[in-house]
Amino acid sequence: MSTEFIIGTIIGLVGIVPVIIQFVRWVKKPKLSDLMKKLVDNSLSTQAHRKVLKKMNIMLLPLGKHISTEYINSFELGKRGKEVVFMDLCLKNDWEPSKDLCVMFLNGDYPSIRKKYWDMKNTQLAKVESMSKSVAKEEIHIEKPIDYEIVYMSELLMSKFPETCKKLTAILEKHNVKYSFLKGTKDIWCRDYMPIQTDSGKLIQFRYDPSYLKGQKEWEDSRSDVRKVCRENGFNPIFSNINLDGGNVLLCSGRAIISDRIFTENPEYTDKEQLVKELSDLLEAEIIIIPAQKSDYTGHADGMVRFIDRDTILGNNRSEEYKYWSNGMEKVLKDKKLKYVDVPFFYGYKDSKHPENAIGIYVNYLEVGNLIILPVFEVEGNRDAEAIETFKRIFPDKTIETINYNEIALEGGVLNCSTWNYRVTRKDY
Repeated sequence: MSTEFIIGTIIGLVGIVPVIIQFVRWVKKPKLSDLMKKLVDNSLSTQAHRKVLKKMNIMLLPLGKHISTEYINSFELGKRGKEVVFMDLCLKNDWEPSKDLCVMFLNGDYPSIRKKYWDMKNTQLAKVESMSKSVAKEEIHIEKPIDYEIVYMSELLMSKFPETCKKLTAILEKHNVKYSFLKGTKDIWCRDYMPIQTDSGKLIQFRYDPSYLKGQKEWEDSRSDVRKVCRENGFNPIFSNINLDGGNVLLCSGRAIISDRIFTENPEYTDKEQLVKELSDLLEAEIIIIPAQKSDYTGHADGMVRFIDRDTILGNNRSEEYKYWSNGMEKVLKDKKLKYVDVPFFYGYKDSKHPENAIGIYVNYLEVGNLIILPVFEVEGNRDAEAIETFKRIFPDKTIETINYNEIALEGGVLNCSTWNYRVTRKDY
């Protein structure tokens, strides 16, 4: 045997030793299941348990999983067993306890752990969703501080009904209420075709395509182009394809009253709940659906009720209303825990040229800040006096002004219909 051969053999053996050592180490490398046993060994210290978790973490990295540093540093075994600790590892580190993972940690599959994991995970998600909704509602109910309000009217109100318009603007001026006139409109009922302003100040412009303006060219020609009106008057709202008139939306502190006319105006929504949800999201409010008056061709809510506050509404005296409507309202009041204050009204004022008039509808008043402008009709007994006293009792801290608004009321609407309030905040200027 030559010296060269011996030297070569020795060098070869020396070179292979590290490989052998690495192989032995690999063979003796602990499994996750072995480390799991150590992790739940009560004879070991907390520091030892945390070292075990660090070793686990090194083994898990090639598998695309890891144990968070926060989890390792805060780990305390307590009296927990293997399955409970494994479940905790999965929940806190967002691992699904799949069959393979169960086998690696626990030497077997545990479907019961998987079921429990998803039950707990779903419960956590439900809590987060509930908290998110709660926060969203709180945000909805926080109304943006108002610096002042502007009352808008169509320019057509001044040109077609100059005397009544002057009386109205004189009252506004008396109480230092700012007002302006809208350009580009085709009728005086600006409440219906102007955007809805949410509690947070957003403007939502709905599609203005009411069924009552269809069937005759004259009616269809009187429908204002909402995009043109907004553009000409400097408003940039969020546009929605939902067909809804502003007169059918009453907003107050995160609640919105809308009549069920909304459903017939949007037949493409076969799922009513979906339509209500979309309205709720847009208006940042809980939607309260009330029955529409069948005798009112518009079906608008502002001809039936108004908010006093979030939990109280006023409306046409229920004892004199149609029974189907009163019964329907009672269900809504009970379901939504709303209080209802009855106010006078009367139907049936006869005018051959204006069969669809709004004479007698006191609830269609204009409210701006601390001022309420109440329509009086001067046509039937002491109804006006009764209405004035009722409103003074309901709003003891507000100023009540009255106006004979009959020449507009004969056309089918009253004060709320022919005005549009815009709240101005410091951010707007």
